[in-house]
Amino acid sequence: MHKLFMLLICMGCSMMAGAQQRSWVTGAVQDSVSRQPVQGVRISILGDTGYVMTNQYGLFRIDLPVGSTHLIFEHPGYSRKIIALLHHNRMLVELAPTGETVQKNDIAHAKAKARMSHSTNPNYGNVGMGTGFASFFDETYGKIFENKFVDSRKSSVSSFAMDVDRAAYSNMRRFVKLREPIPTDAVRIEELVNYFHYSYPLPRNDSVFAIYAHYTDCPWNEAHNLLQIAVRARQVDVDSLPASNLVFLIDISGSMGTPNKLPLLQAAFRILVNNLRPKDRVSIVAYAGAPGIVLPCTPGTQKEKILNAIDYLSAGGATAGEAAINMAYQLAEENYIPNGNNRVIMATDGDFNVGQTSDQDMEDLIMQKKESGVLLTCLGFGMKDYKDSKLETLASKGNGNFAYIDDLEEANKVFAREFGSTLFTIAKDVRAQVNFNPARVRSHRLIGYENKILKEDNSNGERVEGGIVGSGHCVVALYEIEPADPDPEAVLADVKIWYRVPPDTSMLFQTRTLAPRRQRFSEASDDCRFAASVALFGMLLRKSNYKGSGNIGMVTEMAKRSLGRDAGGYRGEFLKLIKLVRKNNAWLK
Repeated sequence: MHKLFMLLICMGCSMMAGAQQRSWVTGAVQDSVSRQPVQGVRISILGDTGYVMTNQYGLFRIDLPVGSTHLIFEHPGYSRKIIALLHHNRMLVELAPTGETVQKNDIAHAKAKARMSHSTNPNYGNVGMGTGFASFFDETYGKIFENKFVDSRKSSVSSFAMDVDRAAYSNMRRFVKLREPIPTDAVRIEELVNYFHYSYPLPRNDSVFAIYAHYTDCPWNEAHNLLQIAVRARQVDVDSLPASNLVFLIDISGSMGTPNKLPLLQAAFRILVNNLRPKDRVSIVAYAGAPGIVLPCTPGTQKEKILNAIDYLSAGGATAGEAAINMAYQLAEENYIPNGNNRVIMATDGDFNVGQTSDQDMEDLIMQKKESGVLLTCLGFGMKDYKDSKLETLASKGNGNFAYIDDLEEANKVFAREFGSTLFTIAKDVRAQVNFNPARVRSHRLIGYENKILKEDNSNGERVEGGIVGSGHCVVALYEIEPADPDPEAVLADVKIWYRVPPDTSMLFQTRTLAPRRQRFSEASDDCRFAASVALFGMLLRKSNYKGSGNIGMVTEMAKRSLGRDAGGYRGEFLKLIKLVRKNNAWLK
């Protein structure tokens, strides 16, 4: 508590004193071409011997002697730059690269260093079991019990909450690149599949969703078939999206002090702030032993003020998650924008240790708060004491979404390239209800979505808590099918998508009848085959009982042949991850 109060006092005093006598300056350095942060820039004071270096996220802070007039920015791969201090209290400096290769190498080195700057404790990687959770070192993951085949004559309806959480993929990538074992329960297959972009067409006219399906043979079980259902959401142009009332809820406790936590968090939020529009507004609550308001509601036109507040944060103390969540929601409610995007963005490693701390306690708290109409985005950071189970609970119960930020590239993906789909909700309480025809489907198994299965007694669409889907999102689900009657003319299944359109509370739905002829898997679309390759990869990581003849070689061939139009290069990166997994996990070969 004292640390946070002192931080706020120091911030206020520094700003008041800035007009009279400067004592320090902070800022960020980025490449003038790629807009990526530049690590290792030497920043010195003209006429003085003191200097500092930018960290892996391009951030710096330098103390200034009285009378300082200029700063010098130097890096082997960039042109030297001298900047007058004038009235800057936070600087954004762009350096011109002198060589394309040097700039690329610097970024690669920064990413590698960020991922590898973790403890090499020999006990790291031991797996133990806690009550209801799988524990990896001191990380926790919600226990997953793999879906089984369901006899269609006994239960023909399959219902699950739909959302596009992707945290499991970037978290898995972190383990792979650190060459560490991947905890089984960290692998949520639907989050791996939905990490990627798919090219299914947007809905026509005024429809909220468009529903697509592929029905093929199953590559890893020749006696079975594979049904893929893809649901594409309406896309809204960024300029047409409603005004945002955002509250950044930032964990500055002691556990956030490592380089891949608070420094990466600050760099990630810098990307988000740079995408704010004039009509948007931001508040910031920081919490350690006790929460405090670091920045009151501030319009998006005052980016420098918002960035200043983010840059001055430092880590230390316990983690009062309960009190912080209450304060953040209160601030969001006080500045509520009718028909706007009202959202708390919580950034933490999830290691709550003050107040209510159990997953059930946090679930009850967030269930109460979502009634305010304020949505929730959870961002996970760090490792070793990362609490995935708590953040997944908060996101799923708070009408929210969930991402894991393992490097600055992922922050760019979430907050820049996917700005609209990450922060703007098209539909909430979204759920899929698939009704199989027992005459064609002897049994069915939903691949993934274990923590999102909904009970059949809620199948009338009432009192159901589904997921949220953002602007332009595509949600993909795969079923492995044990076929019955091979009659290709009979209906295979009916798909119904239930949803609400904010702020309307009425339940709506769209339906589609599936009566597709089975096609050869090799002739299916790139999207269909690539999604299947990712699903099989997830089953291998989970050591699934249903992987059949599937192996890492099959995953590699399927993925290679279905790269298609690889927007962002994420499918190509997946192939590289497969190679690393294959190299470091002999049992997968």
